[in-house]
Amino acid sequence: MESHEQRAALARIAGERGVSLARLSRVLGRNAAYVQQYVARGSPRLLPERERGLLADFLGVAEAALGGPADLQAVLRFDIAASAGPGGVAEIEVPERPARIDPQLLARLGVQPQAASMIRVAGDSMAPTLLDGDEILVDADARLGARAGVYVLRRDGVVMVKRLRRAGGGIDILSDNPAAPSWFGIDLATIAVIGRVAWVSRCLA
Repeated sequence: MESHEQRAALARIAGERGVSLARLSRVLGRNAAYVQQYVARGSPRLLPERERGLLADFLGVAEAALGGPADLQAVLRFDIAASAGPGGVAEIEVPERPARIDPQLLARLGVQPQAASMIRVAGDSMAPTLLDGDEILVDADARLGARAGVYVLRRDGVVMVKRLRRAGGGIDILSDNPAAPSWFGIDLATIAVIGRVAWVSRCLA
């Protein structure tokens, strides 16, 4: 479905359900003119996947009706409102609306659907690698390897995303942002590795 067809489909379905475009903007947490600008002027050119999914759920239609792929894989998504500490992801026990991921992308990344989850990052401790608001795909099957990598972990009750590097019999917990704290020679028994960050979804300004 071309971009103009997606916009026309959204306007048509909203009209059939008697829902104003301003109301749809509020569903997305946007200003009242956001969806109107999208429909009338193509700004933004394409709706982000998460916003398209929210609109599809609200309107009671499949995402394919709004231009989304028909065969996306649903995976858990854990969303946050604020940072839970020096690491930038909140507690993740309660999932929100599932994310939908291209199964071919999961296959290319070597991530099994049942091990995948999406988590939104808060804070800048991992900038420039990860930025505030990024959504990261986490592979719960991935184990801590010999090479450094970016992982989601829990330490002292705080869930964070950090670069982990083995150091002797312990682990270094590193922030990519030099202004943020790092910890060295930490006992592995004091942390729980939730999964490795396999992919990042970012909306470019």
